[in-house]
Amino acid sequence: MGQTAEKTRARLRAASEAVRGELPLGRILDGDCIEAMRTIPDASVDMIFADPPYNLQLGGDLSRPDGSHVDAVTDHWDQFDSFAAYDKFSREWLTEARRVLRPNGSLWVIGSYHNIFRLGAMLQDMGFWILNDVVWRKANPMPNFKGTRFTNAHETLIWCSMGEKAKYTFNYRAMKTLNDELQMRSDWVLPICGGQERLKKGGHKVHPTQKPEALLYRVMLATTNKGDVVLDPFFGTGTTGAVAKRLGREWIGCERESLYREAALERIELALPLDESAVTTMQSPRAATRVAFGALVETGWIAPGTVISDKKRKVQATVRADGSLVCGADSGSIHGLGAKLQGAPSCNGWSYWHVEHEGEIKPLDAIRQLYLLATED
Repeated sequence: MGQTAEKTRARLRAASEAVRGELPLGRILDGDCIEAMRTIPDASVDMIFADPPYNLQLGGDLSRPDGSHVDAVTDHWDQFDSFAAYDKFSREWLTEARRVLRPNGSLWVIGSYHNIFRLGAMLQDMGFWILNDVVWRKANPMPNFKGTRFTNAHETLIWCSMGEKAKYTFNYRAMKTLNDELQMRSDWVLPICGGQERLKKGGHKVHPTQKPEALLYRVMLATTNKGDVVLDPFFGTGTTGAVAKRLGREWIGCERESLYREAALERIELALPLDESAVTTMQSPRAATRVAFGALVETGWIAPGTVISDKKRKVQATVRADGSLVCGADSGSIHGLGAKLQGAPSCNGWSYWHVEHEGEIKPLDAIRQLYLLATED
């Protein structure tokens, strides 16, 4: 049975590597995104980040109170004859997105009130399962110069899996660490793209809706792992590619505008990947290798009869053969006894209890890490 399972896993790994070998990794595919995506193999991409045309429906030029012109989105690629035309385009690219995503892959799409509700309905109709809608609240939004509406201060991202029961990547612990040990919420306050990050040529923006790298950094850190393949069907000036390179992810882009492709390639060339230790993130308890204190006792890393103590050596306990501790009339696990002796509701015994090792007093967690290193394959 074991050999059969191993052979099956080997075949799946070989098939996966074969498909990966067909992918245009690190390349921007020229032309219409739908046609470009059709060249990508089925079930080969781990995550898609899509920043499609918003179909803004702007009526005429936009001016500031002083009469100066606002550099708004008036490009031909954001213009559609009707809602029906926009919907047809959206269904076509979403169909290709669904085809190229792995069963445990996920899709992010960003938009404004002009288009995000239409896209959300399509996603549900096509079988995607919405995991979150994330509000990107802009710390420095563009004012509403006419004073006829509320200032548009946010955009909405929809994050979805391939189906209600589908597995997907979510690096919960990394997000909590990123957010000062608080659960990451679905409202993200981040500034719009500006300063040196904003790409310009001849004093003008290269792209009117360039997204900030901080936004893609959070998306990618949360829902991909090192080495995953990220596809951006609307690559623009390459924010997705630059962040993917920094975080050790593979990327593929689709972009029909030559000006954007040139700017993206220059930008990604300058992006510096993080070193291996920096890319490593905190693991969730579910993903981390679990080690019982008893495993250290039964393998001899900490022998029965060893006396352990708190860091200041004011409290001492003796290790017993089953991994429990005894201190006078009290006994219990490293966590339970630690909590009881401190009069606390809980205790992390791995950091509370210390043991002498090679002439130094070290927390039990240090011995656990040595054990893990020694038992790695």
